[in-house]
Amino acid sequence: MVLNVHITYYRQDDCPLCDEAERMMKLVQEDYPLTWTAVDIRSNDEVHEKYMLMVPVLEKDEEVLLYGNIGYVDLILLLEELAAK
Repeated sequence: MVLNVHITYYRQDDCPLCDEAERMMKLVQEDYPLTWTAVDIRSNDEVHEKYMLMVPVLEKDEEVLLYGNIGYVDLILLLEELAAK
């Protein structure tokens, strides 16, 4: 059973990988309880420096869960892993 998961989603404008990750999260959200808070990395210098080469980045409790090319299967496996903890 997958529990409700809320993550922080770091992204930036004009980022095709970010757009694709968000589309995948919306697809997963149709079948699994997944919510997120989107953060534009350009809104904070520290966050921008930390993630500028990694976006998109999914983080929970200050732990990077996934980054870069994030697909549907990656998200499903992540949710199953989090549910097993």
